[in-house]
Parts: sequence; C-alpha cells; structure tokens
Amino acid sequence: MKISQLAATLLAVAALVGCGKEAPSVKIGLNTELTGEMPAVGASSKNAAELFASQINAAGGVKVSDQTLPIKLVIGDNGAKADQAASVAQRLITQDNVLAMIGPDASACAIPAADIAEAAKCAMISPWSTNPKTTLDPNTGKPKEYVFRACFIDTFQAGVLAKFVLNNLKAKTAAVLYDSTSEAPNGQATLFKETFEKNGGQIVGFETYTTGDKDFSAQLTKIKSTNPEVIFLPAYYNDVPLIAQQARRLGITAQFVGSDAWSSPELIKLGGADIEGSFFCNHYSTQIATPIAQKFMSDYQAKYGMAPDDVAALTYDAFGLLTQAVKDAGKLDRQAVRDALARIPKYDGITGTMQFVPGSGDPIKSAVILQIKNGKFVWVANAQP
Repeated sequence: MKISQLAATLLAVAALVGCGKEAPSVKIGLNTELTGEMPAVGASSKNAAELFASQINAAGGVKVSDQTLPIKLVIGDNGAKADQAASVAQRLITQDNVLAMIGPDASACAIPAADIAEAAKCAMISPWSTNPKTTLDPNTGKPKEYVFRACFIDTFQAGVLAKFVLNNLKAKTAAVLYDSTSEAPNGQATLFKETFEKNGGQIVGFETYTTGDKDFSAQLTKIKSTNPEVIFLPAYYNDVPLIAQQARRLGITAQFVGSDAWSSPELIKLGGADIEGSFFCNHYSTQIATPIAQKFMSDYQAKYGMAPDDVAALTYDAFGLLTQAVKDAGKLDRQAVRDALARIPKYDGITGTMQFVPGSGDPIKSAVILQIKNGKFVWVANAQP
C-alpha cells in the first residue's frame, strides 16, 4: 500500500471515530455509588454488572430481532449524593444515549435520578432502592411509567420486621434510631412504628440523627432510660457498627434489629461482637439459594474472590430483567423496551421469582430474615408478600 493510500485509510478511520460511529450494541448505563458514604454498595453493583455483561457477551450477546448484539456498559459514579446521581442520570441519558439505566441503589440517589429518567422517557431499574417515592410521581402520587425496581419496598419490609419482632422475638417494646435526612431509613422508621403499634407493640423511643454524625450518646442515653426490649436501626452498614458499639458501652443490652441496609459483609467486619445475634431483613439468602442463584454465587466468587451480597444479586437481576425486555421488544428503542419491561409476566431471578404489579414498577416478591451468628449471615425465616 502506498503512503498516500495508507494516509487516506487512516483519515477515513479517524473521520468515522470523529463522527461518533460505533458498532451496534445494547448500551446500558449504570448509575451507582462507587465513592462517598457507601462505596461497598457501588462496588457490588459494578461487579455484578460487569459479570453479567461479560457472561452475556461471551455467549454471543443479546438477541435483538435478527441480530445478536453485545452489551456495552457505561458506568457513572454518583458519589452517594443526590445531586450527583441526577447529573449522572442526565449525562447517561442525553450524552451517552444509553438504551436504559440501572441504578442508583440508595434511595436518596434513586429518587432524583428517577425523576430525570421519567422526564426523559428512558427506562430505569433501581436494584436496591426500597423507598416508595422512587417509583411514584411526586406531583400526582401515581406510579411513574418508566421507573422500576428489582427489590421489595419499605412498606412490605417494615411490616415484616415489626411482625417478626412481635411474633418471633415476643417483644412488646421497641425503640427506633434512624437517620432523618436519608430517604430509606426515614421511611422505614415511620412505617415500622406504625405497624408495630397497630399490632399491639409499644414504641418507647423514637430518636434521630443526621448523615455524617459519629456521636450517638445523647440519643442512646434517652433510649436506655426507656429500657426497650428491641432497638430498630434502619441504618446503612457504615453507621450501624458505631451505633452498636456506643450502645453496648452505655450498658444497653436490647436486641438490635435492622433493615436491608445492613446487608453488606462490611457490617460484620466493622461491627464485630457488638452486632452478634442481631436480626435484619434482606432480599435473599445464600443458604436457601436456587440452582441459578448457586451458579451466580459460584461465578461471582470465582471472579472476585468474595461472596456476593444482596446488592450484587439485585443488580444481576436488574440486568436480567432489562435484557429480557430488550429481547421481547425486538429493537433498540427506549419506549419499546419500557413497554416490554412492564409486560414481563414472571421473572425467575437470583433473589427469587418476581413480577411487576400491574401499572407499577414495584415487583411482587418475598423477603428473608437473617441473623448475624458467629460472624456470618444466617437464614432464619422467609417472609411472603
């Protein structure tokens, strides 16, 4: 090839790149918490997303009509901040032109990102956001059309926990300590209180703190004076160990009970003996895993050298739901994918069987109660919707 011909070829390639030409793919955005207050959440979500994409691509890709296309991941770090989550959503949808978006995980991030997705008419699935506001229109109170989730919601979870405390732990008094500035813990605390009292229990303390607090002695001293049998801590994994440590130092012996926000293995590393014996609600248990869940756990362990937590499992399920919708839609069209997602009759995922409530992005699915025992998450009971 002559130098002039080579130069012409290189210029042609450069022109294609400059015009943004790229091979067809199923472009999916991941909006997650890689930095900030909960990096373990973002790490699990990113790991599961990359595992899913690598497996699908190794098998040939996603069947879209008469084509088989690879998944292309576009990952954005929202820093576990609401404004950054909205900015990442805006960028993924309008600049990166993703077909759909997975995440954010934390409700405080998922709610503003969901508003962006809804306005842009781009399907979004939050793996881990349990707050009802994520899928509800803030103006009408009706379900958003383009926003879905792969997890149960707080109303179900709070009810499960309140009844578990009353019926299984046989406790009649409980105190609550929660972050009033964080969406999911705020909602879980209120809903737990309502269910607990409605079913005959007594809330003897209802204390709050704000994100970033490290000293909980004032709130815990008030709680100690009421002598509750149980303390409900709907707090993220990074707050629980410090609260538990300070409570035990004050001589509080009450049973701790938590929400799905406890689910990271980091909780056990940080909490140690102070959280031993505690119970919490979660999305799945490795101990009662189905064959497809066992394969996922084995693949994840082999790739990352650690067991997957619920965020990883739910992210994997969110990608499974989305790619099923892409196959059913048969084309790379945001509206068609959204419509196909809403029509999925039943999906057998890592975290169980789920189907969306008609006219809503919330799935019908079960939960599990786990106990921290000998430094492990141990299955205790299933909770059906």
